[in-house]
Amino acid sequence: MIGIPSGAPNDAARAALIDALRALLGDAHVLLPGEHDLAAYERDWRKRYAGRALAVLRPADTAQVAGIVKLARAHRVPLVPQGGNTGLVGGGVPDASGTQLLLSLQRLNRVRQMDPSNLTMTVEAGCVLQSAQQAAHAAGLLFPLSLAAEGSCTIGGNLATNAGGTQVLRYGNARELCLGLEVVTADGEIWDGLSGLRKDNTGYDLRDLFIGSEGTLGVITAATLKLHPQPRARMTALAACDSLRHAVTLLDLTRSRCGAALTGFEVMNALSLALVAKHFPQLAQPLGPRPWTVLLELSDSEGEGHARAQFESLLEQALERGVIDDAAVAESLAQSQAMWHLRESIPLAQSEEGLNIKHDISLPVSRIPDFVERCDALLAERFPGSRLVDFGHLGDGNLHYNVQAPEGTPPADFLRERETAVNAVVYDQVIAHGGSISAEHGIGQLKRDELAQRKSPVAMQLMRQIKQALDPDGLLNPGRVV
Repeated sequence: MIGIPSGAPNDAARAALIDALRALLGDAHVLLPGEHDLAAYERDWRKRYAGRALAVLRPADTAQVAGIVKLARAHRVPLVPQGGNTGLVGGGVPDASGTQLLLSLQRLNRVRQMDPSNLTMTVEAGCVLQSAQQAAHAAGLLFPLSLAAEGSCTIGGNLATNAGGTQVLRYGNARELCLGLEVVTADGEIWDGLSGLRKDNTGYDLRDLFIGSEGTLGVITAATLKLHPQPRARMTALAACDSLRHAVTLLDLTRSRCGAALTGFEVMNALSLALVAKHFPQLAQPLGPRPWTVLLELSDSEGEGHARAQFESLLEQALERGVIDDAAVAESLAQSQAMWHLRESIPLAQSEEGLNIKHDISLPVSRIPDFVERCDALLAERFPGSRLVDFGHLGDGNLHYNVQAPEGTPPADFLRERETAVNAVVYDQVIAHGGSISAEHGIGQLKRDELAQRKSPVAMQLMRQIKQALDPDGLLNPGRVV
């Protein structure tokens, strides 16, 4: 059993810890409750979890992070790492005890190195994803990780949760885009694994151990990221399908015709776009209401003419076969961005509609239509009037299968009273169809108990043994994942 420290330090011990932290970081970067408004650090993005930090710490470099970890260990005080605080599973905020230090990595935001010939760059954990994208672009290269929260999420958080996003189909998750890490271990040592090597077969892959561990095994402070050449042209389109099975058929057809040029393949059901129309009526929807709308994007290394010809031929063939019944091709960068803005506005529209029961799930693409058909029917039967907001990254099998309260039902009441029962239905069907209960958002505290129930006992025991070996005192992000 992993020990989780309990109880607050006494006044003298607390004062000694705070004095030592101030000596390490400077007074301005040790933020205390009562002296500063800590709400931005203590409440998660979804406003489901709110805690109280003993202090918020803002180190400027890896050495200061290591010093913080050593002090926390010496005083047996738990430490919660946080990036941009955009997580969706409550993994980066303190609990309500007031005994946990919150470690903000936002000041570690430098691009340390750009190596165009090696197609890599090294950035610190607090570097905002959009800043990393811009740095790569300035060097004439592409860092393809792309999320709706890219203007505020950070590279450390992306790696800690193995983030996915809209281009996983071609480029992979955050794990596939990282070649090396710098990590502060639970005892305050610094592991420098910032290798730009694509081949390094010298023992256990420590990098992959820390990626996706959500700050429970060590604190990621920097990463060497894999870059790609910029495509010479991109083409974006919306296509209307009358069924999810036809959307999968369109995916098969696109893969066979376009191969690696297929960069993104998103799907959105009617209700998801209806909520966007309701809350953001200024956003144009070129195809109007449809049972399912696909957003697809191709990236071409030859040029716009070649990309457009390939795209138009694909869509013509899909129309002839009855796979789609309408399509709209972006004629400009602005139109392409507007199409993507529709897709990225769905979570915001849901938020405007009220609290909802979110599911970030993955399934074999071939089984997604059966899953949706079966799960839709069960939820309609057991929770009459519930509204299904179904969208996501069909190309890599990741759905955001969210359940909104029935019209007229207070969303907070529905969430409080129905979440456990709704989750049971959805997750039972996910497992029955060979899927996973978390595709890209992580486990945090939201899904910790579900993970213990649905992961194999052998897998859970192995994860607990790893946690015990690397963080025997249970000080790093306690109560999360395992």
